[in-house]
Amino acid sequence: MHPPMRIVNYNVGDKVEVCSKEGGFVGSYFKATIVSCLPNEKYVVCYENLLLDDKSGPLIEIIHQREIRPLPAHVRNPPELHLNQKVDVFDNDGWWLGETTSEKILFENYYYKVYFTTTGETLYYSRNQIRVHHEWIDGECVLET
Repeated sequence: MHPPMRIVNYNVGDKVEVCSKEGGFVGSYFKATIVSCLPNEKYVVCYENLLLDDKSGPLIEIIHQREIRPLPAHVRNPPELHLNQKVDVFDNDGWWLGETTSEKILFENYYYKVYFTTTGETLYYSRNQIRVHHEWIDGECVLET
């Protein structure tokens, strides 16, 4: 029998990541702030990096609680990543889930080749664009190693 799932109640002003379930955005995490708490486990969030289509201001959306997680605690990434390690890559205004497939040293900087299962793409990213992936499981942020 599984322990009961822990529910996190967010408050106005809390910094969170929205884990998108929309097509083309699955596996992505976008930083946002809770601006209102609604009934039925829904929240209004204001994104930090996503803008309205006309770029006149930040995107604001109503999101269900299951698509929100607290910001991962500041984690010191290991000096080197392992091959086939789950990582998040910061690109296109958010964090995208991928897996390291190789590394490359170029001009004294490490670049890692990252494969994205959601798009089938493989791209190189510098170490400062990568963090070890965290999963939000039963109310806890679990580090993927």
